[in-house]
Amino acid sequence: MFPDLTRDDVFRIETKSLWLRWPRVQDAAAIERLAGDRDVAEMVGVLPIPFPKGGGEHFVFDARKANATGAQVKLAIVDRRKPEMFMGIVGSRILESPDRTGPRASLGYWLGKPHWGNGYATEAAHGLIDAVFSYTDVVDLELSVRVLNAASRRVAEKCGFQFTGSDMWDAPALRSRVPVDRFLLARSTWASLKSWREPKIEIDRRSLIMPVSELEACA
Repeated sequence: MFPDLTRDDVFRIETKSLWLRWPRVQDAAAIERLAGDRDVAEMVGVLPIPFPKGGGEHFVFDARKANATGAQVKLAIVDRRKPEMFMGIVGSRILESPDRTGPRASLGYWLGKPHWGNGYATEAAHGLIDAVFSYTDVVDLELSVRVLNAASRRVAEKCGFQFTGSDMWDAPALRSRVPVDRFLLARSTWASLKSWREPKIEIDRRSLIMPVSELEACA
């Protein structure tokens, strides 16, 4: 389970260019627009095709509910200069790992097509990876990437993930199974490779747009 810190909707991760925060109902329209792009949905595999009208609000509700239970951390990717501008999602959830020495989690992300090619997915992944390893006892992170998704593979490699093999993955939105490459990032690898900027966990009791106080609590 994720700690109490991440279960509060004022939880936020700050990176060089981005804020990673809980999704809000104000993001619903942008979620529908960006997730409704078939080029995005086909790469993700779990976003409905076509994305239903009104589905953005359901997406936000489900994400916030899961965040509050500690089962996952699913955060909106937004521009620090324009924190109302939703760009995509980055998230992690705890996996069952009965045969391992500690808990394992998965990593996932998607970015709206207008924001591709700027390094935002890598930056967002770096921020959440740092937070997961800093605030939980997760031993490693899993990531699955569609074989034809070269951009997502580059993100995985830039974050230090190691290729572990290929598999078939259920893609409900595509009503089929699709080939994927699987990657793994061990805590030990993260610790040895870590040269990313430390995330800042900020709590703002008023508004994310107003000045905030910072809690520098990173490992």
